[in-house]
Amino acid sequence: MIEDVLLDAEEHMDKSVSALRSELLSIRTGRATPALVENVMVSAYDSTLPLNQAATIAAPEPRLLTIRPWDVSIIGNIERAILKSDLGLTPSNDGKIIRLAIPSLTDERRRDLAKVVSRRAEEARVSIRNIRRDALKSLGDLQKSSDITEDEFFKSKEDLQELTDQYIGMVDAVGEQKQAEIMEV
Repeated sequence: MIEDVLLDAEEHMDKSVSALRSELLSIRTGRATPALVENVMVSAYDSTLPLNQAATIAAPEPRLLTIRPWDVSIIGNIERAILKSDLGLTPSNDGKIIRLAIPSLTDERRRDLAKVVSRRAEEARVSIRNIRRDALKSLGDLQKSSDITEDEFFKSKEDLQELTDQYIGMVDAVGEQKQAEIMEV
């Protein structure tokens, strides 16, 4: 029973770290990467879908992204979606392909993006702490129902804290790596 609670907590914590990694991919660092725009939501065909489901995204040069819609009739919708996003990029199209030039980041913009990374990392840490709280409640319920002893409860509580510290360390490492990438000139 204790193992199930700890495994469940570990699984959820791992998902929190994975979610943070994928979120941070969408923050631009001055280099062109398809992950920067692939989750921009585009209105097309009476629904809203991610850009990577409506077009092929490529980075032919370090500071250029090309977006080739599968259906050229939605090229205007894609442009509007990119302009509405908080990426700060201006698309240009030739009727078939949208080009996004990735400008180099100003020092002020780098600091702003570093703050965004810090905020997202803090959200991931809060998520991990909430998972710990829920697991601790489950362990407490097991102790109250006499399914585990008090000693087992305190031992599992220590194990849960070690697990939490490990995953918070991962979040910190991911956040610091992304901040270093952003601040790199």
